[in-house]
Amino acid sequence: MALYNLLEKIISDNETHAKWLNTLSYMENAGARKISACEHPTKVTLIQLKHAAEEHRHAYYLKKQILKITSSYCENYQNEYLLASTSTRHYLHHLDIKTCKYLQQHLLLTKEQLKYAAYLFVTYAIEVRADKLYPIYQDVLTKYDSKVLVKSIILEEEGHLEEMISQLDEFCEQWKIHAEHILKIEDDLHQQWINSISQEVLKTEHV
Repeated sequence: MALYNLLEKIISDNETHAKWLNTLSYMENAGARKISACEHPTKVTLIQLKHAAEEHRHAYYLKKQILKITSSYCENYQNEYLLASTSTRHYLHHLDIKTCKYLQQHLLLTKEQLKYAAYLFVTYAIEVRADKLYPIYQDVLTKYDSKVLVKSIILEEEGHLEEMISQLDEFCEQWKIHAEHILKIEDDLHQQWINSISQEVLKTEHV
């Protein structure tokens, strides 16, 4: 199912919409935790701190948006409060693992360098995805006059993408060649995730 059509179905039901917002919140929180986990013990840049802080804030912001559509739902990230919980939990983890394997095969890096490279390329791929997903979501929200808004996240994610490109330029001259492969890995995982959510939403519709 196309993302736009899927989102139309999601926001048509408050319970499903709440789970979707909670799922996005989980992803943002997982991303923030990944960024922090990749930090060097001492060589932590201002951009890394800013990025982790903003991803955490996005997770909080999305969680708060749930209150605009329901007063007592999705209190935490347990499976029953997420859409396609298994696929959701595996998405970023598998992207990280597959990216590390690719970078190990194609770049001569120390353990610390690999951790930093994975942070750069995984975060870049996620920001490219966010740059596509959030505007479509906002278009659907606007179309149906939803009280939920993600415009502020869109602006910050655009800034994050620019910052990741700047860091990748410094890291490796040929980064775009490697990024193409990692974007393909992410695209496959994203499609699996969307397919899992589509199946769950359609199943709920027919119950």
